[in-house]
Amino acid sequence: MLRKLCWLFVLGVVIVGVAVPVAAQEQEVAPTIEVAAAAPAARQADPSGANTGAITDVPAAEAGSPTIQELGSAVGHNKVAINMMWTLITGFLVMFMQAGFAMVETGFTRAKNAAHTMAMNMMIYPLGMLGFYICGFAFMFGGVGALASLGGYAGLDHELTISLFGKEFGLLGMKGFFLSGGGYDVAIFTMFLFQMVFMDTTATIPTGAMAERWKYLSFFIYGLLVGTVIYPIYGNWVWGGGWLSAMGRNFGLGHGHVDFAGSSVVHMTGGVIGLVGAWLLGPRHGKYNKDGTPNPILGHNIPMAVIGTFILAFGWFGFNPGSTLAGTDLRIAVVATNTMLASATGAVAATLWVWLIRFKKPDPSMMCNGMLAGLVAITAPCAFVNSVSACIIGLVAGVLVVEGFLFIERKLKIDDPVGAIAVHGMNGAWGCLALGLFADGTYGDGWNGVAGTVKGLFYGDASQFLAQCIGVIANVVYVGLISLIIFKVIDMVVGNRVDEETEVDGLDIPEMGVPGFSGVLLDKASETPTSN
Repeated sequence: MLRKLCWLFVLGVVIVGVAVPVAAQEQEVAPTIEVAAAAPAARQADPSGANTGAITDVPAAEAGSPTIQELGSAVGHNKVAINMMWTLITGFLVMFMQAGFAMVETGFTRAKNAAHTMAMNMMIYPLGMLGFYICGFAFMFGGVGALASLGGYAGLDHELTISLFGKEFGLLGMKGFFLSGGGYDVAIFTMFLFQMVFMDTTATIPTGAMAERWKYLSFFIYGLLVGTVIYPIYGNWVWGGGWLSAMGRNFGLGHGHVDFAGSSVVHMTGGVIGLVGAWLLGPRHGKYNKDGTPNPILGHNIPMAVIGTFILAFGWFGFNPGSTLAGTDLRIAVVATNTMLASATGAVAATLWVWLIRFKKPDPSMMCNGMLAGLVAITAPCAFVNSVSACIIGLVAGVLVVEGFLFIERKLKIDDPVGAIAVHGMNGAWGCLALGLFADGTYGDGWNGVAGTVKGLFYGDASQFLAQCIGVIANVVYVGLISLIIFKVIDMVVGNRVDEETEVDGLDIPEMGVPGFSGVLLDKASETPTSN
């Protein structure tokens, strides 16, 4: 009996020993699953970044995993956030180009005018910005409609149009004044910042072409007007849904006038303003002899100009790739590489042309202008051409800037101290025409509301080249005419040019009240800095 009781006791212990752990395991399983859903395991250090970011980073309305709708909203929000961040950062790069312009223009002019030249480049930024904020942005983009890559908000939806031949032609936008009302939106603010610094590039180009004799008060008035009526109107016709962009839809001319990042809208506009202004001002004192032959007037600081050129070239990586308005558009790789290649071939072509053909010396100033010319020329077609075409466009630009500068100086008798008209005006036009020749049909499907990709003359679409020609002609006519009117009115009211004595002495002290270089006197005969 005792033996049986002992065996029963042992059997009971065994049963309990097996049953209790199993029961414990069963009790622990469910809480483990719940905890996993509510509180995932702590993240480990992730030096590669490959495991950072997961479904749990998406906010969910209720505890647990987010719904498919919540995931979709998060993806869409993040895509727009990336695009906005990309557009803003590239806009910051373009803003810094103003420092490059200031250094190039000041380096290519004389020391006695350094403070005046720098002051123009300084103040054109806030003056143009205020004009663009008040009404320029509204005139340019007030009817553009939805900004798809920046969220699709259609707050800018009022375009002033006229009807001709049964077609609608946009003239200027009518919404977004002071960025108020429907303009108080993150996408529109992003667009304003990016486009404002583009406008500022246009505005600063004439300060080089008109340097060393432009009265500062006249410049000040111009600075307010360029961002209100000169730049935005033509910009609306190309980028704001205006009539030039609609030539494809209305008349079957390719995709209408296409300008990816501003060869015509930005650079050619600035070049034409500078051409009209420099022509009205007349040449600097001593520039031309009685027989009409020009005298070289050398700048005072080539190193400054070279550094400024590299600042501009760096800023162009914001200018052109940023014009995708989307960091998620992988075409930015093509845009950036084409931009870089054209700058290189432009610099090499200009250097070799002046060295071997024109002056038998490799002029550093033409090296700089050649690089800038290549950048200007590739700005319109950078997204639509292959790398070989980009190199060809830069090569032509390098030769064109040299011959264009000499033509303007020797034939037209227009004095452009820094070569801005040839760099921006002539090569802005060349860049737009080059798009009409070399666009290879690998990008731009649906551009300006036209189905299919953008193709140039060499790839089967002659109508695209015609649209580019019309856009260039429209720029010369409108910008030239409005600039002529504005400069004439300013001249009647306050005068455009300083008096001869001020020009000979240098504009720094008479106009600005301070010299560009403290502790330095300028010998009027040689205009060479001498120690005090």
